[in-house]
Formats: sequence, structure tokens, C-alpha cells
Amino acid sequence: MGLGNWYDEHVVPRIIKCACSSPAIMQVRDKIVPLASGAVFELGCGGGINQQFYDSARVTSYAGMDPSAKGLEYTREAAQAQGRSADIREGYGEAIPFGDASFDCVVCTFTLCSVADPALTLREMHRVLKPGGRLLYAEHGRAPDASVAKWQDRIEPVWKRLAGGCHLTRPVGSSIAAGDFAVDQLGARYAPKTPRWAGWIEWGEAIKA
Repeated sequence: MGLGNWYDEHVVPRIIKCACSSPAIMQVRDKIVPLASGAVFELGCGGGINQQFYDSARVTSYAGMDPSAKGLEYTREAAQAQGRSADIREGYGEAIPFGDASFDCVVCTFTLCSVADPALTLREMHRVLKPGGRLLYAEHGRAPDASVAKWQDRIEPVWKRLAGGCHLTRPVGSSIAAGDFAVDQLGARYAPKTPRWAGWIEWGEAIKA
């Protein structure tokens, strides 16, 4: 195993789990994840960070997927700690291994920044949702302020190498809307105590159109 592969498989999952469980990020997760209900699919479930926020009285079944084998270890441990049975698989958002209209709700938090093809991933999430199903999202992305966006453009090439392919410049709400979703943005802000180039967050609910 080369140094790059070792870093990606062992170091990056730990960095992501730490960064994505900061107090500011956890506050946003607490706003969006408890809204999940019915048959739920979580894209980018590695790390198991969202497990504590699901309302077991509202969720009838849970499935999750992530490309990181190490991250999925954390997820299985977290689901077990919550007493939750789960169908957790290794894979990529561009090819979700579930049938059409399988889920009432898809949860996607701080994941679209790092997928290889955001548009295809959104099409896949749209496909596995039942008619009228909900995509609950919380993502960081391109800042609305030109001065901040300029720094995002400069920093992103190095940042994505260090942070598992995480992009700083991808739009959030407009990209989801372009995936044939009716978007209801519930909130947007710069995360406190975070560099502004890394801290623009949007969260909300998108209905399968």
C-alpha cells in the first residue's frame, strides 16, 4: 500500500470525522436529521455521526452508504449503540445500490462536497426516493460573498488533496434544485469559529418533484 492510499484509507476518515463533528456542524445536524421519517437512506453515513440525531419513533427502517470502509466501521458501531438495525453498504453516490422509489426520505449531510459527480449523485438520490419523498440536506459550499469565494477558488486545489476530495466551491441549494427537487432552504450561515472560506453552510428540505 502506497503512502497516498494509506493516508486516504486511514487518516482521511479520522480527519473528516473530527472536522464534521465540530460544535458548529453538530448544531446544524441537530436541526435537520431529526426531521427524517419513514424508510430512510443516508448517503455519506461514514463515521456514524448522525446516528444520535435520528428519532427512532419516526424512522421505520434505516439504510446507509459510504465509500470508506473505515468510516463504515464507525457507523456500524454507532448504529449498534443506538439499538438500530441497519442495512449499511460500501459504495458511491453515483451508483446507489437500491431500487427506484425505495425510500421516504434521503439524508445527505456534508457529503456532496466530496462526491465525484454531484449532478449524477443527485439524480440517484432522486431515483431512490418515492414520489413526494424528501431529501434532507446540510452542506457546506460556495460562499455568497465574492471576496470569500475568491479565497475558496485559491485554496480548493490544495484543500481537496488533504481532505479526501472535499470541494469548497460547489453551490448548494441551486445544485439541488437543478436535480429536479423543490428546495425549501431552512437556514444558511457562516459557521462560527471557522475560517469563512471553509464555513459557508446551507441546510433544508427538498421534495422530489
